Amino acid sequence: MFFDFLLQGQLLWSLPLLAMLFFIGGLYVILLLSFTKIKIRQKQPLFFFLSLVILYLTIGSPLSSLSHLSFSLHMLQLSILYFIIPPLFLLGIPDSLLQQFSKTAISKQVGIFVIPPKAALYAFGALFLMYHFPVILTVLSQNKLAHNGYLCVLLILSFWMWRPIAVPDLKKDGSVEKKRYVVLSGLVLMPACLLFVFNVIIGEMNNPFLIQMTANLCMSPSDLSSFNILPSPFNTSFDQILAGILMLIMHKFGLTLTVHLQKNVQQRSVEEIVE
Repeated sequence: MFFDFLLQGQLLWSLPLLAMLFFIGGLYVILLLSFTKIKIRQKQPLFFFLSLVILYLTIGSPLSSLSHLSFSLHMLQLSILYFIIPPLFLLGIPDSLLQQFSKTAISKQVGIFVIPPKAALYAFGALFLMYHFPVILTVLSQNKLAHNGYLCVLLILSFWMWRPIAVPDLKKDGSVEKKRYVVLSGLVLMPACLLFVFNVIIGEMNNPFLIQMTANLCMSPSDLSSFNILPSPFNTSFDQILAGILMLIMHKFGLTLTVHLQKNVQQRSVEEIVE
């Protein structure tokens, strides 16, 4: 099939990323067994390892190449990358392990790079919104290094912005403040999601990633309209609207899931302190 030919050489598994994730997982196990009483089979380690597995499937597997075939698939990939993986990763780090890390000399050096959650949220919202502008998205799609660097900055910011929701604070009851932050998070990220709908109103936008893939095959832009790799709803106005809706749904799902799981993690932490 021509679909297979298009993705020839791209349906690969990233071995360097896999090795890095194995190293992170191994280091996590060593620290967990050395500084906590938590067993590997308990919930928090499962959350941590689940985040690593999803991360690899999202950006290190052939599914990453498939996400370039339409706006909705690409934005679904980004939604998983920024709205699901960071909170799961943070939920998987026990509070006792964080306390041990805060006592080390390394934490003081890392503390220089700590970004206040609200600042990280606003920065992420601004950069995420800019990413959806057709001009910027087109420019980034033409430079793999710049594109990956941009997404990496967003990933780092996403970890900081999820901290108030995912990391339990046992010292004080910040439930009201957390609810306000959850609402603020939704408001800050909504413009980026609605931009796709706005782009449909002012004029349909071409998928720069698909154009780049077809350019590698020496195809002319005129052939792109008949390039039916996916069913007709994809790479149309409906596809762009679906991309915006998917991001809204995934962000809401991430918030709801994180708040629910964080309550279970916090309850477990309280029980450990009592014991």
